[in-house]
Amino acid sequence: MVQGNWSSVTVFFFLGFSQYPRIEVTIFVLCLLMYLITLLGNTILISITILDSHLHTPMYFFLSNLSFLDIWYTSSALTPMLANFVSGENTISFSGCALQMYFSLAMGSTECVLLSMMAYDRYVAICNPLRYPIIMNRRVCVQIASSSWATGCLTALVETGPVIHLSLCGNNIINHFTCEILALLKMACGDTAMVQLIMLVISILLLPLPMLLICVSYASILSNILRISSVDGRSKAFSTCAAHLTVVVLFYGTALSMYLKPSSVNSQEIDKFMALIYAGLTPMLNPIIYSLRNKEVKMAVKKLLIRNPFSTILTSVLK
Repeated sequence: MVQGNWSSVTVFFFLGFSQYPRIEVTIFVLCLLMYLITLLGNTILISITILDSHLHTPMYFFLSNLSFLDIWYTSSALTPMLANFVSGENTISFSGCALQMYFSLAMGSTECVLLSMMAYDRYVAICNPLRYPIIMNRRVCVQIASSSWATGCLTALVETGPVIHLSLCGNNIINHFTCEILALLKMACGDTAMVQLIMLVISILLLPLPMLLICVSYASILSNILRISSVDGRSKAFSTCAAHLTVVVLFYGTALSMYLKPSSVNSQEIDKFMALIYAGLTPMLNPIIYSLRNKEVKMAVKKLLIRNPFSTILTSVLK
């Protein structure tokens, strides 16, 4: 039994999915596949965005930021779990747990802001195409991306700081596969009202408000799409918007169900699977839904593969 603050604890033990021994190996394999696909897909997207000058546009600038973010996000959440499963230890040090919690919160918060900014970018591109190059110039894009990263990192610091100074009671077993802040709060004794208030305020700022901005942006986009006379133009615009909204619903839906549910609801087991969706599944789907199915990206990939001896096979797969 552990009583005291975090600094008195040298190691934490993850309960993970050990309560489900029949599907634990299946979950490990699925998480490994999600992680590898995430690394491959997002690395390809970042590479072609840098190497192909035709993709040096605001849309792909934000997508490359999202891909870089997703690599870090998935790595911070899934890599320790995969390593622990292989080693059989299921442990993490105090400092490792604090860092994992911070990076997961920082990457998740940054993604909340970045997705809303990407919706604004699509709004300007479709609703104000003539002024789009002026409004979304390089300087503005860099400022938007930088502010997204800064917001995510600062809010994560504000949340992580108070949590690691809470007193712990009970044991040092985390009922999760990662150092998820909600799971750690359940281990705390004493008054956690201030920490929960901070989390509530930040969650409202980073979840419903960005979603509202996205909904307003896409309502305007939909209105403009319906006025497009060209069938091909309408189809392309619908495809781009539908892809973005798919990711938005998946990411924000799971996050909202976790961080803004009533405190009386005890859904620790459900939260584990929800965490797998927004920390594993969404980062894997982002490059596929957003980019790798787009004609521009396919052409860029084919150009890069032309120098590879296996390009014929890989190119046929992309068709």
